[in-house]
Amino acid sequence: MTILSINRNQGKNNPKRTPIIAANWKMNKTVDEALILIDEIVDDLDALDGVETIICPPFVALYSVLDLLEDTTVRLGAQNMYYEDNGAYTGEISPLMLRELCDYVLVGHSERRVYFDETDIIVNLKVKAAIKHDIIPIIAVGESAALRDAGETERLITGQLRAALADVPAPDVSPIVIAYEPLWAIGTGQAATGPLAQEVCGLIRRTLLELYGPEIAGQVRIQYGGSVTAKNIAEFIQQPDIDGALVGGASLKPDEFVAIVAKTLEVSGQK
Repeated sequence: MTILSINRNQGKNNPKRTPIIAANWKMNKTVDEALILIDEIVDDLDALDGVETIICPPFVALYSVLDLLEDTTVRLGAQNMYYEDNGAYTGEISPLMLRELCDYVLVGHSERRVYFDETDIIVNLKVKAAIKHDIIPIIAVGESAALRDAGETERLITGQLRAALADVPAPDVSPIVIAYEPLWAIGTGQAATGPLAQEVCGLIRRTLLELYGPEIAGQVRIQYGGSVTAKNIAEFIQQPDIDGALVGGASLKPDEFVAIVAKTLEVSGQK
């Protein structure tokens, strides 16, 4: 598979991409526990100027966490969102409910696809709904171990990405974040290697190039996710097409998560 990497500084209107680390707490932490965790990390994260940090707690903690993040550089994200503004959709959360709280929303996470049967069509509807309401989607794509072993990675990743961005106009694409999260690495302790993750992230950027041209493809930030730790984050950040990480389990450990962001800042400055 031939991978095209785009230089971080390509194009006179394409400044260096800001590293981005997002914490996905998944279904963990009560409101009180969330506030304790934020209190432990917020000052340290705020001091790490040069990395955009996002916290994605459960829905019930969003409002309380937002209060603690006020006047800091740390941004707030939601873990999911429905694509309708309102209606008889018991248990769902609409973009109208999130837009006053969140800057970002996770869309298409593999756990949503696998456990809740979210299709590429649904992911696309969520992406467009988020954009409509000025929420930046973090679009997750990734393959299973079986599909990777079968040589289907390129087909699946490009298919998921093209479907997620269907009918999304070029001016709306630059702020979007793409997160490559191989299913076989999520929560398993079996992270991809830096070169392997770069192979797929390079493929993602090549697909963006084909869809939107070099300027936009060079602006979109791409994360790796899957068993990211403070010990292995440098291996990913060193890669030319990886701009950060979507962090799961390690984001629930205060010292570990701060160390991931700090290492990201250190390594990105050496690129």
